[in-house]
Amino acid sequence: MPAKKEQTISFEAAIARLDEIVKSLERGQAPLDEALKLFEEGTRLLADSGKQLDEAEQKVVRLMKGTDGAPVEMPFDEEG
Repeated sequence: MPAKKEQTISFEAAIARLDEIVKSLERGQAPLDEALKLFEEGTRLLADSGKQLDEAEQKVVRLMKGTDGAPVEMPFDEEG
């Protein structure tokens, strides 16, 4: 039997789903089995979202290469 391939959702969709899960768990009205399933789903979404952020950061670093081709870290300008 082939392994079940996990479907990747967008970062924004994962964050929205995480928000729903947190709110549901905070209400405390889900039965234990359902709460555990929600928690497991949340931890998977969190891991996937972290991985997506890491990949995005690596892309940004590649785009910010110096004149010698080496990545240049630039300060984040919060004001624009």
